[in-house]
Amino acid sequence: MNKLHPNKLLHTKWTAVHSVNKEKHFMVVKVTDPELTGGKVEQVEIEAVYSRRVESIHWMQLLDEKVWKRGWV
Repeated sequence: MNKLHPNKLLHTKWTAVHSVNKEKHFMVVKVTDPELTGGKVEQVEIEAVYSRRVESIHWMQLLDEKVWKRGWV
């Protein structure tokens, strides 16, 4: 997998390996402002494409290939 830079996460697309509640495709809709957290991105908000449900997760969770795949597969 290519390296993932936290400042370039906004509007990226992700596919969950195992769907829950028919939610498999997600998009990053908000990245925590680094100026407010001392310059480091920690949290991102992902939105389910199917239900529009928004969930906040730590951006490093997206690197787990057992849970997430980059892009819409």
